Amino acid sequence: MSLIHHEHDEAPSGEVKIISARSSRRASSLFNYGNIIVTTLAGIPLMLVSGTAGKGLIFATVIAVIPLVLWFGGSMLLYALNRHHPNPKVGHYTQWAAYRYYGVVGSLVVIGTFFPSEILYYRIFWVFAFLIIVPWSILDLIRIQRDEWRDISYVSGHHGA
Repeated sequence: MSLIHHEHDEAPSGEVKIISARSSRRASSLFNYGNIIVTTLAGIPLMLVSGTAGKGLIFATVIAVIPLVLWFGGSMLLYALNRHHPNPKVGHYTQWAAYRYYGVVGSLVVIGTFFPSEILYYRIFWVFAFLIIVPWSILDLIRIQRDEWRDISYVSGHHGA
């Protein structure tokens, strides 16, 4: 089977669909918005609790980790949907947002395993995570807004080579 399309070849089967520039821009932004919201939410319980050990520390760390874990799962779905979007820019921006989030959250598993039972270490890690994820996500959102987006058409059910 030839990958080169000739005039006498049959057109790919399926319906031609249009994806608006606005829709592509929005899809590119979703992962970054999720990163900003979840990273910010994770820090709130860590900053509200006082003391070094006990029920407050356990409660704060559990409440801080819940949004991270939920977004970790939800973001995988978003990544799967957008990484191979018909507009390659959507996949590019999604991939970089995912690199940031999965890299930082993955390092929490490795580094956090050795944290002593003091809230200070979790706070320091959260600040580290916040300073990596939030500014870069905002920068990406600015890039997405400044990027030139165009409506694209594709054939439904047809995957390019």
